Parts: sequence; C-alpha cells; structure tokens
Amino acid sequence: MSDHHDGIEEHDNHLPNWWLVTLFGSIVFSFAYWTYYETLGVGAAQAQELAGEEAALRALREKSAPPISDESLLALSKDQKVVASGETIFKTNCVACHGMRAEGSVGPNLTDAYWLHGGKPMQIHGVITKGVTEKGMLAWGNVLGDAKVRDVTAFVLSLKGTNVQGKPPQGEKDP
Repeated sequence: MSDHHDGIEEHDNHLPNWWLVTLFGSIVFSFAYWTYYETLGVGAAQAQELAGEEAALRALREKSAPPISDESLLALSKDQKVVASGETIFKTNCVACHGMRAEGSVGPNLTDAYWLHGGKPMQIHGVITKGVTEKGMLAWGNVLGDAKVRDVTAFVLSLKGTNVQGKPPQGEKDP
C-alpha cells in the first residue's frame, strides 16, 4: 500500500546554488545596509541633507513665483491662457456648487456684482484658498496648490459683471 493518495511523489531536491547565493547575499546585504545607515548614523546625515534641499527648493519656488496682489490677479484675468486654465479647473472642481456657467446653484452666482465675502481680487483668492467652512465652501489651497488657485481666481475675475441668469444676488455689491 502506497503513502501517496493522489499519485504525486515528492522528491527531496536541493535548491539551486544561484537561488541560495541570492538568498544569503540579500541577507548579508540587508544586515550591512542596516548597520551602515541605522547604527552608524549615516541615515541622519541623509535626512539633514534632504531637509536642506527641500528648503532650497521652497525658497526657489517662492522667489520665482510672482507676488500675489489685486493688480497681479487682475492682470492674470486678462491673460487668455491663464483664464482657460482656470476655467478647466473650475469645471472640474467648482460646478457642483456654482453651476457650469458660474450662475450659482448651492453656492452663489459668481457673475453678478454681489459678493458674500468681498469682490476684490485678493478677497476672492482668500475665499478659494481658505474656504468658508460655515457656508460649505471648501478650502482649495492645499488641494489645488498656489498656481491653480491663481488661475481659478483669474477665471472668476474674468466672469465678474457678465451677469449670467441664475441664482439671485447675495451679499454686498462690489463698488
């Protein structure tokens, strides 16, 4: 009587040498790697180097980005390339509350002269960046980043005064 129920016979074959060399080599490598970077403190130096490079990159980005002001945002609202980019971002993220033509649905109409939180360019930029949580407006600054928030602000500024038929005016009239 056989001990094999399914007809499969097991052979006790040795693993190939190349496989054993790979296994033991990776074990030796991992121990050496851990010792070098964790025990000898070289990893801390790399972390400091990375932090320094990230700080330099942040400084470079801040230096290369033009400062945001009412004037710079108004100038961007006349740049068709920036406005087109802002429109794409608006249609991706903002239409659920403001409507496809910014006529307002849950959120206010962005095409009239009335503004709930101020109609100056920096005020609009601030609302997009920080949101108004008590009114349900999300803070888009961390989601979109500075460049996309500027583009959306430029798009919204380009809509001011177009008076698309939609939600009735809300807030204060922009002087």
